Amino acid sequence: MGDLHKHYQTFDHFLRKSKKEFENHIKNDMVIQGNIQDFNILKILGTGSFGKVVLCKHVAEGDKLYAMKIMEKINIIKNKQLLHTISEIRFLEAFKFPFIVGLMYFFKNNVYIFIVMPFIAGGEMFYHLRSMKKFEESLSKFYAAQVIMAFEYMHALGVVYRDLKPENILIDVDGYLKITDLGFCKKIDNTRTFTLCGTPEYLAPEIILSQGYNYSVDWWALGVLIYEMAAGFPPFYSKEHMKLYEKIVSGRFACPPHFTKPLKDLILNILQVDRTKRYGQLKGGSKDIKGHDWFRGTDWDGILSKRVKSPFEPTLDNVGDTKYFETYGDIVLRESINNEYADEFADFSVGKKGFM
Repeated sequence: MGDLHKHYQTFDHFLRKSKKEFENHIKNDMVIQGNIQDFNILKILGTGSFGKVVLCKHVAEGDKLYAMKIMEKINIIKNKQLLHTISEIRFLEAFKFPFIVGLMYFFKNNVYIFIVMPFIAGGEMFYHLRSMKKFEESLSKFYAAQVIMAFEYMHALGVVYRDLKPENILIDVDGYLKITDLGFCKKIDNTRTFTLCGTPEYLAPEIILSQGYNYSVDWWALGVLIYEMAAGFPPFYSKEHMKLYEKIVSGRFACPPHFTKPLKDLILNILQVDRTKRYGQLKGGSKDIKGHDWFRGTDWDGILSKRVKSPFEPTLDNVGDTKYFETYGDIVLRESINNEYADEFADFSVGKKGFM
């Protein structure tokens, strides 16, 4: 307990310092850096309704690789994602934490918005979880520790994440993780919010019941993630959303027989429908989770500084190996002589407007 107490002291000091830096930083306008001519696009890494993510190199930086998210302005407007997109860019740029993806460059042209981030070569946790069927508890614990500290960081800054799932966690070459997709982040400080957003299997009961919520939803999602990592499937599941939501609101689920007693106990204390009993929301806050028996012996400071060797490291042939990503065709970018939706995207560099 002595090491844990020392960790609390140093980490709490780090969080207080981070909050001051964050609050000062978001008062400033965001500077747009770069343009598409600065980059060579190599291949598509992923695609979806949001747009495409491509592997690219900065022309002036030699062989350094980046992941570039390319979103068409017209799709952002049609899907009513303007505020989410601005929010994602601002949080990517403002967060400074080892287990959260950061922004390297951001720019726009007449047709697209471009978000350039580090290339995380190990791909999504989702890929590895499906490949292994389930994670050993030691690996689940290693990943969970990083998510917990990332949430402590976000919550200390007054931000709720709201989109935890294996698809939004990337695994780096060293086996450590990076949380990505910050579009649902919201700065709430000490208030509540009512927006229905997130992935159905990971929604907390209070979101489904439109009760208004705060950081409680992230701790619930952590419980779902720990369960899914260790079991290979989520605690609540149904092909029909209404039946799924009924299961979540009831809070009834069963743990697989291979779960150890401490793991079962931790999950039961996090997946509490009653928020007054949910770990993460009690008087001890996140310390109730970090101090739980399941995390006994965890070197929190060692993980934070990446001194602890990961139980799993992706096998990569070279720095540009994309074996953990699907294969797609070539990318063709549309061009236009007109600056599309110029008024709607005029405020992308403005600080405070970028936080939902």
